[in-house]
Amino acid sequence: MANYVRRTCFVLLTMLFTLAAPLMALAEDIIILHTNDIHCGILDNVGFPHLSQYKKDLKKAGHKVLLVDAGDCVQGAPIGKLSKGESVVRIMNAVKYDFLIPGNHEYDYGMDQFFKLAKMQKSKYHSCNFIDLRTNTLPLAPSKIIKIGGKTLGFVGVTTPQTLNTSTPKFFQDDKGNYIYGFFEDDTGEKLYAQIQKTVDQVRKDGAEYVFIVGHLGMDGSIPRWASPAIAQNTRGIDAIIDGHSHEKYAVRSEKNLDGKDVLITQTGTKLQTVGKLVLKDDGSLESTLETNLKDTDKKIEKLIAKENKKFEPILNQPVGETAFDIRSDNPADKVRRVRNGETNMGDFVADAYKNVLDTDVAIVNGGSLRNNIKKGVFTYASLLEAFPFGNMCAAVECSGQVLLDALEFGASNYPEERGNFMQVSGITYTIDSRIPSSVKLDDKGNFVGVTGEYRVKDVMVNGKPLDLKANYTVGGSNYVLKNGGDGNVMFKDCKLLQDGQISDVDAIMEYVQNYLNAKIPAEYEAWDGQKRIKIIK
Repeated sequence: MANYVRRTCFVLLTMLFTLAAPLMALAEDIIILHTNDIHCGILDNVGFPHLSQYKKDLKKAGHKVLLVDAGDCVQGAPIGKLSKGESVVRIMNAVKYDFLIPGNHEYDYGMDQFFKLAKMQKSKYHSCNFIDLRTNTLPLAPSKIIKIGGKTLGFVGVTTPQTLNTSTPKFFQDDKGNYIYGFFEDDTGEKLYAQIQKTVDQVRKDGAEYVFIVGHLGMDGSIPRWASPAIAQNTRGIDAIIDGHSHEKYAVRSEKNLDGKDVLITQTGTKLQTVGKLVLKDDGSLESTLETNLKDTDKKIEKLIAKENKKFEPILNQPVGETAFDIRSDNPADKVRRVRNGETNMGDFVADAYKNVLDTDVAIVNGGSLRNNIKKGVFTYASLLEAFPFGNMCAAVECSGQVLLDALEFGASNYPEERGNFMQVSGITYTIDSRIPSSVKLDDKGNFVGVTGEYRVKDVMVNGKPLDLKANYTVGGSNYVLKNGGDGNVMFKDCKLLQDGQISDVDAIMEYVQNYLNAKIPAEYEAWDGQKRIKIIK
């Protein structure tokens, strides 16, 4: 009798467990894997093959998994430049992203190519604030609702209005210089907050229980009113912001929204330094980590990357020169990029290349255009493309000393924080007195307007003589800065254009190495922090 009772109880418990299993399956955690600012680093750090296999393994183990990206994928290395982003898109499609947004550098190949890439992306690009001003319509879907694991999730794309000057400004203008595309920019941030709120409200109305901003916004070095903390503080109904743009690594930051509720913010760094893992728990809470130790690889993705890379091998393997030391854009002690707030031997080297090849009095280089280091040893055309991935053309202008001073002042305006238009120089030495608060005034698009107070930049010397504000100088650099107002450098717009588009930045640097330096970098460039052309008073 006792055995019968035990067997009956066991059968009843088994039936109850079986009946409950479907209900239990409806209530489960959802894993949102996320990346940002990959910049063509498809095999760097974690790498796409590891990421793809990690996603597959999580799904195989029964997890509900999504993969999203917060922009700046298709530019930053030779495979991007030489294919105009198309190779990277094909690889991303194979990895199977579920939600994508454009960062500012998705636009770097021009608007026609941007829309071609958008069409190629199987999951499409999303942005609630990229607008065609001619028709007052959004060219991209603003959001996407995904039902998964018994929950309804809303994803909203946001692209920083800084895109207007951190990509090439003319891409967003007509032939007369009028803006035909915008990003809901103004000098308060209110237009952007209102557009995001409108989209979040619509997504909630459409049934989303949880709303995630996937934003290319950033914190450090971003214009504060458009940065992710400001978005969180000036909206409601957002559960988390999956961020990008500033290349920072943090699993959890938190800001209070308009209702006093916490909004989680997370970002993974750059070039797949980490993979973000945001877990929406069954109880609605969020858990965020950054993953780095992914062991297994997806062989199909490895083969696809090898196939795409092979297309460009003959060009990339050309030797250019040799260096006995690293030419650096970062600080060797902590590997933190320095070209956006201090001098490096990379900045000196490139500025000297422009000055010599373009035959100008001076040269300036925006630090944001200098990306990877050139490692000691023989370096190739691929090495140059990795260090200077934008494909900028060179230019030269004639400008007054006042315009030159304004460019230096604008570049120093964010110090000690980073700014992409921090100026590396050749033929110039100058001092930044950071004790003086910056009084640079910007317009609603982040472009330079003027200086309203005392200049931080002092003691400017041009080829050993004090800068004459009324004299004219020839200035070499990229047409991104000198012609197109990139990074907000519109102070050059009325200057006489002497050269434009005759040689690319990479080819100018190659010419400098081979024809001026006899293919060997001299010892004068050895110090990683440069030749003391920029002095900073802290």
